[in-house]
Amino acid sequence: MRLVNGVLAESLSLSDRAIQFGDGVFRTMKVTAGQIEFWSQHYGKLASDCARLGMTAPSEATLLADIAQLQPIDHSIKIIVTRGESVRGYVTPGDIQPNRIVQKAALPVYPATIYTEGAVLRICKTRASWQPALAGVKHLNRLENVLARREWTDPNIFDGLMLDRDGYVVEGVMSNVFALIDGVWCTPTLNDAGVAGVYRDMLLLLNGFSDICTKEAKLTLAELYSASAIFVCNSLAACVPVRQIEQHRWPVDNEWMQHIQHILGQNK
Repeated sequence: MRLVNGVLAESLSLSDRAIQFGDGVFRTMKVTAGQIEFWSQHYGKLASDCARLGMTAPSEATLLADIAQLQPIDHSIKIIVTRGESVRGYVTPGDIQPNRIVQKAALPVYPATIYTEGAVLRICKTRASWQPALAGVKHLNRLENVLARREWTDPNIFDGLMLDRDGYVVEGVMSNVFALIDGVWCTPTLNDAGVAGVYRDMLLLLNGFSDICTKEAKLTLAELYSASAIFVCNSLAACVPVRQIEQHRWPVDNEWMQHIQHILGQNK
């Protein structure tokens, strides 16, 4: 079920630049018992990403009204903002008007064992491309992620890790990654590539709170493999402990995960 510019619809003009060029941004969020988790953070990210691309974001009130129309209870909500419609060519018309899509879907069902026993990851051959102008932005051109996700069919693999051109860890195909190194939860810097997720931001804000230390850092695979614990996160799955990446294994520290999840839950 979806709305296009506030009206129930299942189509978009073929001249929309989202179709032509992937010209737009999106955010996906979780709704639990009718409440949108981390709404203010999601909207802030959406507005910031729009600004990075030189687009005007829909107002918070407009998007909340759209979401209310869909009446989500326990669902995922995806908001897409496209630059709008234009004829062929990369030039942006001066009078272009953005289009917004708000859609509701069932929440993905993750096996309980990934939270209790940990998830299995793999290293992707597809690299995250270097582009500082787009780094951190959740833009619509996700072809790298599509290609990376096509690398495996094993349902036991939860996600794949993507590296940059120099071999540094960037992110998961659908998640951000944190590694516990010398008592600090480190997540890759995203100055040149990758998507800055809301869960990642919320975890970084926990630095110094209730004995949790977090920071951004450039991480090699060797440093990742030397970590005492690893987890991945996104807005739908939350924090998922990792038990194995390729041939490397880690014990799952559920106490750490429960502690972090408890603190995040208090800030939703």
